[in-house]
Amino acid sequence: MTGYGKAEYHFANRTTIVEIRSLNSKQLDLTLKVAPLFRDKENEIRQILIPLLIRGKVDVTVYSTDSADDMQQSYTPINSEAFSYYFQQLSALKNQLCPLEQIDVFSAVLRIPDVLKTKADEAVSDEEWEMMKTTINEAVVNYNRFREQEGRALEAMFNDKIEAIRALLSEVEPLEKSRTEKIKQRLLAQLDEWSKETGQEVDKNRFEAEMIYYLEKLDITEEKVRLKNHLDYFQTTMQATEIESVGKKLGFIAQEMGREIN
Repeated sequence: MTGYGKAEYHFANRTTIVEIRSLNSKQLDLTLKVAPLFRDKENEIRQILIPLLIRGKVDVTVYSTDSADDMQQSYTPINSEAFSYYFQQLSALKNQLCPLEQIDVFSAVLRIPDVLKTKADEAVSDEEWEMMKTTINEAVVNYNRFREQEGRALEAMFNDKIEAIRALLSEVEPLEKSRTEKIKQRLLAQLDEWSKETGQEVDKNRFEAEMIYYLEKLDITEEKVRLKNHLDYFQTTMQATEIESVGKKLGFIAQEMGREIN
């Protein structure tokens, strides 16, 4: 099932957001993208998420935004000395090696790590890390709430389908009673026609014995009983409260239902 959950916390001049998105998948396929500030915590974040998410193709993003009042304080200024040095060096190389080429030296300098980089001494405090763990759990709760809503919608649809099959099954019973008699009368009519054409008599006792054997082959009582049990089991399984997904079990039951219907 698809899913979406989001939670955030505010610490100092930062707002940090944890966002979870997922698509259906048989196993857990977790993709984690975190802001540079939390890169050292990436493995710990992953270990928190794995037992909570269980399955799905899940994308988890952790990012921070700064308030407008503190933006100047929170971002590292451009290192103007480094920028000037690299710009002169690259401009000289460009003029020396490829003067006719159109090269954006300015953009090239901005990509050099020493010119734009995060603060070396910036780290996640113990207090903020505890807030982060709480926020991750809140995001998972919101994510599961979204999936539960979708699950309830699917459950309602499945119940409608199950009840439709159950209603059709009840309509089979009166048809079944007349079905065997119609088959018997059709076979008798064909045998009478054969007798008239060949002038031979039909052994009534042998015919009755063969009819009993033939009608046993046509009897669908077992199939009806098994189908009814499968319908009940499907609905019971949907009500299961265990954490592990029951999708595989429901798929197997649906397969068995199709087998009995055929």
